[in-house]
Amino acid sequence: MRNRFDRQLLELNNQLIQMGSLIEQAIEMGISALIKQDVEKAKQAMKFDEEIDHQEREIESLCMKLLLQQQPVARDLRLISAALKMITDMERIGDHASDISEMTILMSGSKYEGEQISIDLIKDMAKETTDMVIKSVDAFVNKDMELARWVIERDDVVDDLFSDYRKQLIEKINENVKNGEQATDMLMVAKYFERIGDHATNIAEWVIYSITGEHEK
Repeated sequence: MRNRFDRQLLELNNQLIQMGSLIEQAIEMGISALIKQDVEKAKQAMKFDEEIDHQEREIESLCMKLLLQQQPVARDLRLISAALKMITDMERIGDHASDISEMTILMSGSKYEGEQISIDLIKDMAKETTDMVIKSVDAFVNKDMELARWVIERDDVVDDLFSDYRKQLIEKINENVKNGEQATDMLMVAKYFERIGDHATNIAEWVIYSITGEHEK
């Protein structure tokens, strides 16, 4: 019975890795579409959201089987309940990745007045948040508390990047009010990345809970 349970836990880990990979691809394709203002690539990136939603349902179903059929002990119960919480955050990350691509499509059809606004800090946010997402899933699979704590600490970096970019956008608006429309749209994109960082942090916190049974502050 335990061998079967362990096999199902391994399957759970593999499905979480697959879901993390889908999210990584959605973010990477989304930021590439944004940089190149590639509408077709943005539309392709948005299709990942359906796959991510499907993967969430698959993992949820597996977790329910583990709970109902295997009668897990306390530590296993924490692990399964943490996985259920994690996939909710992962699904939200997928939504935000899709939102970013949707903004790319919207912005491609806009004729902004004023100067072109740099997206260098958004590129940095994309890199940081993608790394956080992948490492938070790795931390769960490998039961690595130090890696989970690294992800939590990294959220401050993303928050600082968002704050810096917001200040940069405000300066652009102050320089020329015609920069306002583009600055507002870019702020929304940056906010989506900031939220992705928050969800990756939530995942890392659930990893620690699955190991210790306690919520760290």
